[in-house]
Amino acid sequence: MTLADRLADELRCRAFTPRARTATPPKIGAEVEVIPVDASSRRVVPLADSVPLLRALARRCRWSERPSPYGAPMFSLGNMGQVSFEPGGQLELSAAPSASASELIARIRGVMDTVRNAAADSGIDLLSVGIDPANPVERVPRQLHGERYVTMEEYLATRGPNGARMMRQTAAFQVSLDVGANPAREWRLLNALAPYVVAMFANSPTYEGRPTGHKSYRAHVWRTLDPTRTGLPASTAEDPAVEYTEFALRAPALMPRGSDGSFLPFGELLETGIATQDDWATHLSTLFPEVRPRGNFEIRSADALPAQWYAAPVIFLSGMLYDATAREEAVIVAGDADPNRLVDAGQYGLSDPALARAASDLAEIALGGAARLGAAYVTPQDIESAYDFFDQYTHRGRSPADDS
Repeated sequence: MTLADRLADELRCRAFTPRARTATPPKIGAEVEVIPVDASSRRVVPLADSVPLLRALARRCRWSERPSPYGAPMFSLGNMGQVSFEPGGQLELSAAPSASASELIARIRGVMDTVRNAAADSGIDLLSVGIDPANPVERVPRQLHGERYVTMEEYLATRGPNGARMMRQTAAFQVSLDVGANPAREWRLLNALAPYVVAMFANSPTYEGRPTGHKSYRAHVWRTLDPTRTGLPASTAEDPAVEYTEFALRAPALMPRGSDGSFLPFGELLETGIATQDDWATHLSTLFPEVRPRGNFEIRSADALPAQWYAAPVIFLSGMLYDATAREEAVIVAGDADPNRLVDAGQYGLSDPALARAASDLAEIALGGAARLGAAYVTPQDIESAYDFFDQYTHRGRSPADDS
């Protein structure tokens, strides 16, 4: 067995092992990012102002502070998850896995409302958009200085300006779903759904104060920062662990580097002995496809959204993946993963008629699936909230970007 085979086996065991969903309800998680800006100047808030705000909030809410290797503290919310910072000062809530979709929605709304109210009292707006709409990247310094971010920014700068924009200026709403009985089919479905998630929840049409021509400029930034570590699978391979391992081996490693300091494909570094199997997990953490296998499936395609709409992406994804009938219907409508469709989704959103028709059908499928999961998993109120989003946007060929 080759080392590549062993790495694929390791990934298969960790991320693509079938798991029955009959004994307990499948869990679900989310990461919610926001961009803190000064309410008057619209300048990005420095960590020197954000950290004291969170420390005061932590004392009031009995959160615990702990250091991070990146130069800014993290705040543990106990069984609610943690709040941390991204390189440009963005705030991120990483919610703990929840036993139901509605429990997750209530948690993230509660935490983010608390943080948002405290920020407003300090003259800070928390922008729930896919990219900072006002500031050029030159006005937003990298505020975290750990080796991971320093090296990542150095590498991405060799690819163009969008690496810095991604790190310092973007914000997303990510959903993490449990692996079920047929991981390969679920993986293919989620990758096929990614363009629809981009288009439906596009919320970043403006950058540097001007229209960009993209419904999700965040998606455009991700598409163009480094195609070796982003995007969708190029095939519909029967064994996604092998496919993803090959993708990862082709991607240049950030750590370690070649003997001359250059960034080389991880597979090449393995062959020369510079990289070892111990470096594999770190390397995987520097890959950013639309769907990332991490022991669960992390869907990274939605722009950051206002709190009133949190239920929509959660129900859209869990309703289709966790209900068998919805899953079968969605496979037919979504088709195969399509990198070209992903590009169109970011630029045109649901003004693309084909995307709009399929997205509307998928929204109805998801609502039906969520209803069949039962009120203990998704409350009628949360289904109604998702329905309101789909009625206001998806069924009308619109996304939040069209409100700008």
